[in-house]
Amino acid sequence: QVQLVESGGGLVQAGGSLRLSCAASGTRYAINIMGWYRQNPGKQRELVATITNVGSTNYADSVKGRFTISRDNARNTVFLQMNSLKPEDTAVYYCNAVWWVFTTRYDSWGQGTQVTVSS
Repeated sequence: QVQLVESGGGLVQAGGSLRLSCAASGTRYAINIMGWYRQNPGKQRELVATITNVGSTNYADSVKGRFTISRDNARNTVFLQMNSLKPEDTAVYYCNAVWWVFTTRYDSWGQGTQVTVSS
């Protein structure tokens, strides 16, 4: 099973920046997709951004132009650079990894890291 360890959350003022990191370990298989999701209490977890192992990215409309996802395949690490943060970006951010073994899909989640943006 893949273990994901996130870091980089915290408290920042509106307009500020944060960089999240997520390191994956415990797998001998290539991780195809890594991504970030976020969730607030009482709400569904929502996509923030994903990146494939060949660098294709996908972003939620709400973060396009402000957030940048990147990854280091050699270290199985994904990053989320968050700029121009808004109070509505406040949430627990979760790292996700997806991989396939033949035709079977697997995924794993990190423990989450809190991001709080004050107005």
